[in-house]
Amino acid sequence: MKHLISGLFAIAAGTATAQEAVITPYDGSFEDATFAVESAIVAKGLVIDHVSHVGEMLARTGADLGSDTVIFEAADVFLFCSAVLSREVMEADPMNIVHCPYNIFVASRDGEVIIGHRDYPQGSMDKVEEFLADLVAEAAAF
Repeated sequence: MKHLISGLFAIAAGTATAQEAVITPYDGSFEDATFAVESAIVAKGLVIDHVSHVGEMLARTGADLGSDTVIFEAADVFLFCSAVLSREVMEADPMNIVHCPYNIFVASRDGEVIIGHRDYPQGSMDKVEEFLADLVAEAAAF
């Protein structure tokens, strides 16, 4: 896990795929990145169902689990759905339900901030992945 996390942040520039995540460096603060992601999602007329504060949870539970390792300085995951895209991909394959809701994450580690999303299987989920890539690119340019 530690190597995966390190790999996520070991990016010189541009978008990269690390394991099952597509990540983009963000040139700014974690707070600015989360605002940019939220703004990009809402601007598309979507509703954010939940923001999971993964970084806070890891920091809060580390000592209880016998670890003092700081994994992230901050990390949030935004969960949301698109009725249009979801209907399209589930009409193509009803088992695409496993990918809903969609998410975009923002993470900060060692002073570097990234924005990313899950790498979906090729085929019927391509439109969703393109949509998420566009949202991430919009947020990264904010």
